[in-house]
Amino acid sequence: MNIVFVEPGFPANQRRFALALASVGANVIGIGESDEYTLDDELRGAMSGYYKVGSVTDLRAMTEAVRFIQSKVWVDGLEATVEAHTMVAAQVREATGIPGTSVRTTWLCRDKPSMKQALREAGVPTAASAAIDHAHEAWAFAEAVGYPLILKPRDGAGAKDTMRVDNDHELSHALTEFGSHGATSIAIEEFVEGHEGFYDTIAKDGRVVHDWTTHYYPNVLEAMRSRWISPQFVTTNRMADSSFYAEVAAMGARVIEALGIGTSATHMEWFHGPKGLKFSEIGCRPPGVGCWDLYSASNDVDVYREWAHVIAHGVPESPMRRPYSAGIIALRPEADGHITGYSGIDEIQGRHGEWIIDGHFPPVGHHTQPVEAGYMANAYVRMRHPDYDTLRGMLDDVGRTIHVHAG
Repeated sequence: MNIVFVEPGFPANQRRFALALASVGANVIGIGESDEYTLDDELRGAMSGYYKVGSVTDLRAMTEAVRFIQSKVWVDGLEATVEAHTMVAAQVREATGIPGTSVRTTWLCRDKPSMKQALREAGVPTAASAAIDHAHEAWAFAEAVGYPLILKPRDGAGAKDTMRVDNDHELSHALTEFGSHGATSIAIEEFVEGHEGFYDTIAKDGRVVHDWTTHYYPNVLEAMRSRWISPQFVTTNRMADSSFYAEVAAMGARVIEALGIGTSATHMEWFHGPKGLKFSEIGCRPPGVGCWDLYSASNDVDVYREWAHVIAHGVPESPMRRPYSAGIIALRPEADGHITGYSGIDEIQGRHGEWIIDGHFPPVGHHTQPVEAGYMANAYVRMRHPDYDTLRGMLDDVGRTIHVHAG
């Protein structure tokens, strides 16, 4: 099977998808923005060909590249695993007759108001939402729905540029902020009270063949705005033992059907609170921030290879037996500036060393990253344990004990 893979060299974990495809016997042809000689030997060796373009989001350049490849070999698939690359990949598929996720499905998975409208029509519970092209529409929505409200880019990923507003003054400020950054259309939606998590899948022909449910502690907006918080997300190994997780999985299956998702990885955000389980949004691609590393560690299975096996052969290779729960805790510097040192690492190693997957500690002198940069922007520790509650306690202990000194 000949698979064209978009941008194998950047960001750094992209190489793992290309290597996984090669490991299951696929013939991988890369298209990327880097010179081929800058790619590492292992990655170059995993690909039978590589085509450089100026930008992998340039539809014309990508179409020409794929047509050139098609003039040399039959192309069975075109895969893109970065959110910003998915629409052009879908457009190229349709222009060149390659099967895969359609433009319509990609649009619905990226445009939040359209996504939610399609899901409401399919009976999936979501927050009230709308696309806003003019300020008066935002004020009308606020009057009809009430505060708090969430404003975000229509095609953004995760919590990037997401804002919560609690009153007229904050809404006015948010609209000004979006306008100053050139936004001409934004998504506005009802704030849903409750605990936040996500449901990730690998689907084949619309049927989920692998899935994982993961919890945020605390919710993302709070985590990305408070320096003193050491935020976590933790994937559970209790999915088979809970009616709630069954409800999450059933909702995920309805979303996949309603949006016309065939064979793809997915990443779905959800809330659960006083109004029950509510769908938030979906990406028709793998999750970021090392989630698949946690899923691999919690199952003793290479999830990248599982994805590749489904893409190339249409079936999973290994079951998810879920012997462990696994999680990450982000460790924020005490101030912006440069890393000056760490304390508490040896204590944690002594108490929990056998359960530590890995840790990342930027060297002394390294520039700090802002709080809102995410879970892996500065220091972090990843752990696993057979018992979910025990794991949560260990991650809390890490957050209390390890300090990142900076100034």
